[in-house]
Formats: sequence, C-alpha cells, structure tokens
Amino acid sequence: MIFLDFEKPLEALYEQLEKMKEVAQAGEIDLSDKIQELESKIKKTQKKIYSNLTGWQKVQLSRHPERPHTLYYIEQMCKKFVELQGDRYFGDDKAIVGGLGNLDGQNVVILGHQKGGNTKMRQYRNFGMANPEGYRKALRLMKLAERYRHPIVCLIDTPGAYPGIEAEERGQAEAIARNLVEMAQLTVPIVCVVIGEGASGGAIGIGLGDRIYMLENTWYSVISPESCSSILWRSWDYKEQAAEALKLTADHMYDFGLIDGIIKEPTGGAHTQAEEMTKLLKRHIKKAIAELQELDPEERIRQRIDKYSKMGRFAAKEVEVPNEQD
Repeated sequence: MIFLDFEKPLEALYEQLEKMKEVAQAGEIDLSDKIQELESKIKKTQKKIYSNLTGWQKVQLSRHPERPHTLYYIEQMCKKFVELQGDRYFGDDKAIVGGLGNLDGQNVVILGHQKGGNTKMRQYRNFGMANPEGYRKALRLMKLAERYRHPIVCLIDTPGAYPGIEAEERGQAEAIARNLVEMAQLTVPIVCVVIGEGASGGAIGIGLGDRIYMLENTWYSVISPESCSSILWRSWDYKEQAAEALKLTADHMYDFGLIDGIIKEPTGGAHTQAEEMTKLLKRHIKKAIAELQELDPEERIRQRIDKYSKMGRFAAKEVEVPNEQD
C-alpha cells in the first residue's frame, strides 16, 4: 500500500498489523484478539482522518497512484466493451479512451481520460492530458451515440488539456469549444462523472451533460492548486492555501450548484475498495440514465441548456453615473 503524508498514522498501524500476522503465522501463536483490536484501531483512525479532510488532502487523494482510472471502471462495469480509436483527421490520442459498452443490457457510448497505472503507461497516455485529436475523437464517438440513440457516459480525470505548442497548432481551444457547442445539442442523455482530477478546459471538454457527478475525493476547478499558487505567490509552496481559496472540492461544487450529486467513496478513498467503488458508480450512472430516458429529447436539451444558463453567482451594485453637464 502507498500512504500519503497525512496517512502516516495509518502506515504505522498497518506495519504493526503485518508484523503481528507474521509472528502469529510463523510461531503458530493465537494472536487473534490482538489482531482484532488493532484492526478496530485502524478503522477508528481511518474514520478520524477521512472525516475532516482539507481541500489539498482531497486533491492528493484524487491523484493517488493506486486510484482506479477510466479503463478499470469501463472493464468492471461493462459486460462488453469495444474500444474505438482515432479522430479521422489526425490520429488517435491515447489520453482519451472510449467506445461501445453494455451496462447490464443498456448499450452506451462510454469514454474518458486515461492516465495510466505505471510510469511507462503514464507516458504512453500523456498523463491524461489530451491533445485536440482526443477531443475530436470524443466528439466522433458522441455523434455515433446520437446516431444509434445510445446514452453517453463521460469519466473525467485530467490535470488539464495538453499545453504544448503542437496542440495549439492543431487547434486545442477550437476542439474543446466545438465539443461544448455539440454536447449542448446532442439528443441523447449525457452523464458525466469526475472520477479523479477535473482541471480547466481539459475536463469541461467532455464534461457538459445532463447530470454531473463527482466522486467524494475529487476536485473540479479552472486551475490546479499548484498553478494557482505559482501565479499568485510565484511559488508552489502555497498550494494548500490555494486549494482552500479555490473551493474546488465536491462539497463546494455541489453547494455552488455546479454538479448534481456526490458519489460517496469507501473510507480511505476509491483505491482502497475499487470493486465497491465501481458498484456505487455503476448504480448512479444507471439511475441517471433511466431518469433521463424518460424525457423527450427536446425537453432534455432545453433542461440541459437551462442548467448551464443558471450557473454562476454574481452581485449587482448600483453605480451613480455623473451628469454630463457637471
């Protein structure tokens, strides 16, 4: 197991538990009572740590090396899945994966960012940072879903769209903007879930939908805490303050009315009980699709547009305009 900085008390307890089990097994000693007592202590410590996480700690959990990614969820949720590749313009972007899937008899087009599970795969997937061809591939799959009247499921997990010069040369901003225009008008249900990081246009490029959910320990913001810190304080040292100021957690997003719900994670994060997390995620997606399919396509589009039109808060202040004669 990999432990984060704020999980150090748990690391020590797990080490004690492992040693106790080894001693019990090697010496054929009955330590079941002490093992049970230590396991109970671990559960209490977990509950105490995870009941009051800061914004930065949730950002760390969203990036946990063992956290499940898009392909894991797809393979676990779908009885059948056929991946489709390429944008038919430039190439195939490995940072976004997608294709045709079957959720307990319901055909869907499911897609999302894929980061990779180890160093080699992270490089292959460009750390989940998509190029324009990734967003164009996503749009091609969405149009395919509309043609065959399949609901769309988008799983979001990216530190942002790829910021390289070549990406800008191939129209990064246009590709994301085009997706937003098209997704607003698609006639089929769209369910989006932030399963890890949700940064900037890289996330919103496949994140406009009828239902938007976030897993409990994820974040969604126009900028990462590190980048915000480097802009405001000229240093990454203030990333924790930036995370609090950005109000980027699922709780904040729900309070602001920017998402429709929060999917609870197992204690310790999605990576501690990946199978259980998959069941919870699948249940929410199926329920949302069933509700959306009850609506007429035109009504669904109208509600989708109204949803985004109402987002955002502002305060109006009257300003006295000086008389021109004065």
